[in-house]
Amino acid sequence: MVAQRARGVQISGIRKMFEGAPAHAINLGLGEPDFDPPKVVIDALCAAVQNGQNHYGPSAGIPALRAKIASLYRARDPATAIDNVLVTGSGSEGLMATALTIYDPGDEVLVPDPGFVLYAPHARLAGAFPVPYELREDRGFEPDFDQLEASVTPRTRAIVVNSPSNPTGGVFSSSVVDRVVAFAEKHDLTIVSDEVYDEMVYEGTFASFWGRSERVIVVNSFSKRLAMTGWRLGFLLAPATLAPEINKVHYHVMACPSTPAQVAALAGLELGSAATRPMMREFRARRAIVVRELNRIPGMTCVPPAGAFYAFPRFDWPKTPTEVAYALLRRGLITTPGDAFGALGAAHLRISFAASRADLTKGIGILRAYAKEVS
Repeated sequence: MVAQRARGVQISGIRKMFEGAPAHAINLGLGEPDFDPPKVVIDALCAAVQNGQNHYGPSAGIPALRAKIASLYRARDPATAIDNVLVTGSGSEGLMATALTIYDPGDEVLVPDPGFVLYAPHARLAGAFPVPYELREDRGFEPDFDQLEASVTPRTRAIVVNSPSNPTGGVFSSSVVDRVVAFAEKHDLTIVSDEVYDEMVYEGTFASFWGRSERVIVVNSFSKRLAMTGWRLGFLLAPATLAPEINKVHYHVMACPSTPAQVAALAGLELGSAATRPMMREFRARRAIVVRELNRIPGMTCVPPAGAFYAFPRFDWPKTPTEVAYALLRRGLITTPGDAFGALGAAHLRISFAASRADLTKGIGILRAYAKEVS
């Protein structure tokens, strides 16, 4: 017997491509930095394990790490305190714990289209209904506020936002963030802001939702900023009245996050921007290569991503994104079909440039050869 909640969600298009790939395929589909964590982070993990820090910790996370996160976010809101911070078993777990805490069965939740593959399933697993809102390429992947207004009903409970965006690479300006906040306050909505790529902006500056409203939950992760994807550690910030409620759900999901991983993450945060600076230099160079080469492919155009490490090129071939992605997979190239991220991902692929320059060159070469066949 399988519960209806499980039958109502599918394996993501990202995982389907990854798990169906032939051996030695070039992977431009998975959103994972091809860097190791900084040496100080690895050393801190090893020391924690060797020195006996291998036991259960507080459900909300070790106090030293929570205090450090709070201190970093005081630049966005001076009132940020340790009580606002919860350490989670990845950003994904933080999003799931948040969904189970604030969505009731029958609620409606505004989710971005295109948007990360977890937002809508998390709503469904909580018994709520995801309602897509459009992020169109011709609007710079920014919300259409008239369309947002038309999507609100008496059952609308929350809006999920993601800037910088996975999959589009779009980044909301500060004025757009303020408009989203005003929209949410007008309709009494909670804002769930996925900010895991906040350190990865190439154009403009990052604008956080934290500190702009009393009804904001910010979810973040150490996976991208410290290249700790396999360590599964994240964090969130929430109003002090709401954080304990999310912590209760978080406890029942995983009891507590990894103690040695938290010790290591704390060491990484002490590095400040030095932890991400080398990655960002390389990602910026790769971004230039990818955008230039994708725009040279017949039938394909690519808007330069302003953040994250994804390109979201559009193609005009008579194929669906899934057909294109599987054809490329058979040729040894992993990409992600754009419609895995929503209906507006049709005629798009997601290309991750969190891969070596050599793999990017080889992978785009496979894509170019395929384009010549179908154009």
